[in-house]
Amino acid sequence: MAANQSDLPDLSPAQREIMEIVWECGEVAANEVRRVLSQTRKVARNTVRTLLERMEDKGWLTHRAEGRTFLYTAARPRHDSIGQKVHEIVETVCGGSPETLVMALLDYRGLKPDELKRIRQLLDRARPAKGQKGGS
Repeated sequence: MAANQSDLPDLSPAQREIMEIVWECGEVAANEVRRVLSQTRKVARNTVRTLLERMEDKGWLTHRAEGRTFLYTAARPRHDSIGQKVHEIVETVCGGSPETLVMALLDYRGLKPDELKRIRQLLDRARPAKGQKGGS
């Protein structure tokens, strides 16, 4: 896992859902998060506030005060969350093998020519993970 992601505590599914709202809105108050979440289920105001506070403690959010309202913004980009989830999938679903993940992507979804080109470029620039020797 990349160094900037290794220090990130995992997000619960509810916290991940809130992060998606924050990333989408940029800056958001607790009542706005609650309004968005309430479109699909009932959620208590205190629950949202508690989740936001815990996410800030974990380093995912920061806030600024505007009067008595806290406005929350993402402290980490969406990419960090995706990297964390991919790492989890590789370790738990793919038995620790990134190759298995890539093979599943190729076998079950396939790649469009422009995606293939960009991925080849990424692979050409990729470096072995720390503690790993270079291949062939």
